[in-house]
Amino acid sequence: MQIKTAKFVVSNQLVSKCPTNQLPEYAFIGRSNVGKSSLINMLTNQKSLAKTSGRPGKTQLINHFIINDNWFLVDLPGYGYARVSKSAKKTFQKFITAYFRDRKQLVSAFVLVDIRHKPLPVDLAFMQWLGEHNVPFSIVFTKADKLRPKAIEDHIDTYKTILLESWEAFPNYFITSSTNYAGKEALLEYIDTINSDLDSSASE
Repeated sequence: MQIKTAKFVVSNQLVSKCPTNQLPEYAFIGRSNVGKSSLINMLTNQKSLAKTSGRPGKTQLINHFIINDNWFLVDLPGYGYARVSKSAKKTFQKFITAYFRDRKQLVSAFVLVDIRHKPLPVDLAFMQWLGEHNVPFSIVFTKADKLRPKAIEDHIDTYKTILLESWEAFPNYFITSSTNYAGKEALLEYIDTINSDLDSSASE
């Protein structure tokens, strides 16, 4: 898939105020310092579509971007560490939960994790929550340019070992880097394949 257009549509805290059309949505979420904005900008061929910041926790709203006029990329606030108040974190948690629970247009989530670190409880707990609520998701390992291939393989094996203790299968995953564009084509082709399947089903 080639992304020809990527445009900001709306930001809000209420699922009821998200776009009302039925275009498929793909939500990107992860810890506040995982490189989500950089990944979104890399995928969409833009430098500042998603706002990057040296201060984690910059994204504080549900942000909708329309891609190629036929699907939405949704940028969600990070969970875990962020330099915001406890009350703000509770607000984030409330509307993030509402989004995943109530948003019928959501096709799949992409949970971003920093490949440099071993599995963190906050990431594992969030994946478990998605699984318990039947939310389809893929894992997107970010910052792969920071590690050697063997280290990447070892870290992914660690994730597999932990998750397969309670999961029947390891989630679909991508290895990415916003620096060298690793994983860009594979991730976009994955979305494109799902969109094509949705179009085929709708036409039957």
